[in-house]
Amino acid sequence: MSPEAIEKVVAAYFTNMEAMNPDGWVENFAEDAITYDPVGNPPSKVHEDYQNFFGLLKSAFEKLEISKDNVFIAGNSAAVKWTMRVVGRNGKNATTEGISVFEINDAGKIQQVSAYWNEAHLMSQLKG
Repeated sequence: MSPEAIEKVVAAYFTNMEAMNPDGWVENFAEDAITYDPVGNPPSKVHEDYQNFFGLLKSAFEKLEISKDNVFIAGNSAAVKWTMRVVGRNGKNATTEGISVFEINDAGKIQQVSAYWNEAHLMSQLKG
């Protein structure tokens, strides 16, 4: 896997998440892909659970922006330090940072994502 191909699939992951485009997002994943988002939660089977995941995003957030602050590629993996800014359905703003680690298979699809971030901190900003 070339670094350019890895960077392309990772960029598509974030672009489709920001656009809240579930069909475009899931196309980047292997059929048996899993995510830990955030790490500590039970694994999610991407192709089985993506509609529910995007339903939650759309019900919680009016707007979602993610900047890829740093991208580190090694082998068939990438680690991305990111910043997420959201506007809740209640009009409140929230920001959080995290790191997502991507494992890409030989077919150029995402096999696993492990996202390290504090979901409770983000949601508390929308309530406060």
